[in-house]
Amino acid sequence: MQLDEAYARCLALTRSHYENFPVARLIPRRLQPAVAAVYAFARTADDFADEGYDASGPANLPPAERLRLLRAFDDALLASADGKPVPPEWDWIFTALADTRRRYNLPLSLFQDLLSAFTQDVTVKRYATFAGVLDYCRRSANPVGRLVLLLHGFSDDTRFAQSDAICTALQLANFWQDVGVDWKKDRVYIPQEDWAAHGVTEIDFAASTASPGLRACVRFQVARTRELFERGRPLPASLPFPLSLEIRLTWLGGNHILNRVEAQDYDTLSARPAHCTSDKIRLFLRALLPL
Repeated sequence: MQLDEAYARCLALTRSHYENFPVARLIPRRLQPAVAAVYAFARTADDFADEGYDASGPANLPPAERLRLLRAFDDALLASADGKPVPPEWDWIFTALADTRRRYNLPLSLFQDLLSAFTQDVTVKRYATFAGVLDYCRRSANPVGRLVLLLHGFSDDTRFAQSDAICTALQLANFWQDVGVDWKKDRVYIPQEDWAAHGVTEIDFAASTASPGLRACVRFQVARTRELFERGRPLPASLPFPLSLEIRLTWLGGNHILNRVEAQDYDTLSARPAHCTSDKIRLFLRALLPL
């Protein structure tokens, strides 16, 4: 496939898919094709894992078939890295991605980490410890932030660590926001070690409203997620515009999710807290100022 056509398909996916790549809104035009290539890779693999998509759309695939697709996608990633042919239905993704990786010196390991996390989505439904949840975030969320920094020319350990903190915190905030939603998918990201500490059982997650124990457990998760956001707070000040604005929006948006969870008294079983239009306007205006 011609490189221009491959990038064009990646850009079309980024613009039309139901869920936008979180850092694609304000990037410079020169980086849009590269970001779209990364997005196309991540979005396609995530769909295999989470919703059972195949080449024709939603397919409600069984777990074994989802795992087969993810293994095949991993094989295609490695083949592409070696300059070997990939399955024709994915050729456009890996043609663009191989060029992006070469241009920006993007480590293969970051893409392998994403595939590892997507595979874990299929196979793991409960987490025994917070360390296990953090390890999942290290592979599912942190690579995205690092890839964005690398595309903008930053590769230092300080920025990477701050980005990791923000990405992990944002992933965790989404977990606490979606306790009820995830339960319906038979997923619980609140560590089981914290269930025991707050007297929570599976029965609490199956209820229509959160029990006092579950509220206390979510409160605990929110508090330590705020600490992670604070570790990442200095990052935007070290970045050029418009990336600095995008990261401030991400940081503020993640903290706003936690505020909304708190406003619901930590009950995200009965309703999912979300941003409204006025919230988004206020967050954007706030992001124009330093954190």
